[in-house]
Amino acid sequence: METVEEKQQQQSTTTDDPLVKISIPSEVIEDILTSLPVKSILRFKSVSKPWLSLISTPSFTKLHFTRSTRTALFISAYDHSTRQQHLLSAPRDGGPVSHLLTIDDASVHDITEAQHLNGLVLFSSVKLFSAYNHDKAFLLNPSTHKFFKLPDPCIDRKGRVSYLFGFDESRNEHKVLMIRQLRNPTTYEIRIFSMSTYSWRKIDAEPPVGFTWDRLGVYINISVCVNSVIHLMCRGDLSFPILAFDLRTEMFSVINTPQVSTPDEDPCIIKINGCIGVVFFDYNRVMENNEMHIWILQDYENHVWVKESIAFTEPWAELGYPFPRDSVNMDEIIFCSSKMSGNVTSLLVYNKISRSFKSLQFTSGHQFPFSRALRFSLAKCYVESMMTL
Repeated sequence: METVEEKQQQQSTTTDDPLVKISIPSEVIEDILTSLPVKSILRFKSVSKPWLSLISTPSFTKLHFTRSTRTALFISAYDHSTRQQHLLSAPRDGGPVSHLLTIDDASVHDITEAQHLNGLVLFSSVKLFSAYNHDKAFLLNPSTHKFFKLPDPCIDRKGRVSYLFGFDESRNEHKVLMIRQLRNPTTYEIRIFSMSTYSWRKIDAEPPVGFTWDRLGVYINISVCVNSVIHLMCRGDLSFPILAFDLRTEMFSVINTPQVSTPDEDPCIIKINGCIGVVFFDYNRVMENNEMHIWILQDYENHVWVKESIAFTEPWAELGYPFPRDSVNMDEIIFCSSKMSGNVTSLLVYNKISRSFKSLQFTSGHQFPFSRALRFSLAKCYVESMMTL
């Protein structure tokens, strides 16, 4: 007959979970794991089968994301020598970069854009000088280095395509809005890619009253998603309205922007602190005043815009013509410039509280060496996530 000590010893040697030996409750283990970086959690998947099972559950992924305060940057770079477009990741405070994704047979004229939501990134590359949509779009998780290419939404591949990223809070689901411009006559086709079905669905969405599709630009791949609504900038005379597409109702509406534009303005929409921001950009005025203005929609319901004035401490041209592209956190805005090239590339980050800039330095990592042929064109921020594709 086995003694109590012998039974305990046999249980301890046959268990899969090493922490069972010291009787740590599963709730405590989950609490500890969800507070760790994604890189560490991925390693802990191989500790035991119970840990793998726990980490693989949707509830663990959701809990980890709600607690996640870790952010990092993704950067795109074009290599003239190989005609390749690369997407890289880097620590938020600078340091060595790591490789995420490479697109072959790319051109320096291709329009690339990366949009991020809840830990996932939509990276698209569209040919500028082409009547056919030789476009490529990928959904990826920079934290886990997992990605997949979106299926071609159109069989004939005619027309110019724009991909816009959104999150439907009512269904807790990421979605991709595709707007395709067809010619002869000029018409627009709209489709939605759903992460739940992994397929495209064509919709019949009418433009808002008084709005015509020709007010959309030829390429509208830059958008902002706030409160389940995808927003993109439109054009026309001195008015630059925002076209909003609600993923819940699948209907369009228009948001008017502040009437501060001039004929030379070139507005751009960005996301700041979970709000819509619009940069009315006039090259000559920025050169003269060494200052740039961002209008932020702080009251979405009542359409109240607040102006943020940013003064450059050095001549704008000498800084490489930096332009705001994204926000790092509640107080910081990322600026991309033409100086993002070379063996060591730098990035400007503006602090709204101190009203000052700091420079982040990025260096070649062992996974991705820099070269003189590289030119960096994009840098944005994402939140670490365990979300699967």
